[in-house]
Amino acid sequence: MEAKPSSTSPSTFIDQLVVPGDVILDLSSMANQTIKLGGGLRQDGDSISVMKAGTLRFTKPNKYWVESSHKRYVPSAGDNVLGVVVDTKPENFLVDIKGPALAFLPVLAFEGGTRRNIPKFEVGTLLYVRVVNANTGMNPELSCMDANGKAAEYGVLKEGYMFESSTGLSRTLLSSPPYPVLEALGKKLSFEIAVGINGRFWVNASQSSTVILVGNAILKSESLSLVQQKIYLEKLLKNIQ
Repeated sequence: MEAKPSSTSPSTFIDQLVVPGDVILDLSSMANQTIKLGGGLRQDGDSISVMKAGTLRFTKPNKYWVESSHKRYVPSAGDNVLGVVVDTKPENFLVDIKGPALAFLPVLAFEGGTRRNIPKFEVGTLLYVRVVNANTGMNPELSCMDANGKAAEYGVLKEGYMFESSTGLSRTLLSSPPYPVLEALGKKLSFEIAVGINGRFWVNASQSSTVILVGNAILKSESLSLVQQKIYLEKLLKNIQ
């Protein structure tokens, strides 16, 4: 969703706890720019107000959303998510993205997709996909292409293992600068990771023991302070050459 106009300076609520009803932006007093509203926010006239409790987040240049650490994921257009195929239909794959309803992935929503080369996915196939539409009351629509129609990083995640997490941890893993825990693990271990903003991440490595170690370390880190994370990782990685 987009709203005009917008602020040149972020809301005073950034990184603070907000609750339903809080007005975080007054558009009438702002410069004529576009802002993007993510999950947990809505526009009512000139006011941008909160719909769910959580922490207000802002990313440059212009996106606002409410982050909560709940396990439940609320789809938003533009999100990159990890989905599991649960059924196949003639026109769509039905995909579980950990949201309130199943999402659908059109069989042609792939780079160069035609009726002659429709992919065959078994139930249980893990996909890295993009949310294209997420209108209230409708099943979210997915795509395996970026905005330019290219496959980019989207598609099947083979081998490896998928871990379930909170949506808050997902956002932390995707944050910039990189999450310190991921950086520390990456210096000692060789592995691939794909993070969905829907509270799922996938890890792959040449050894299954590395996959489990990395996944469990990331999950445990959410409940630790920065100092505790450092101590925990030093102990964990001490014996790894």
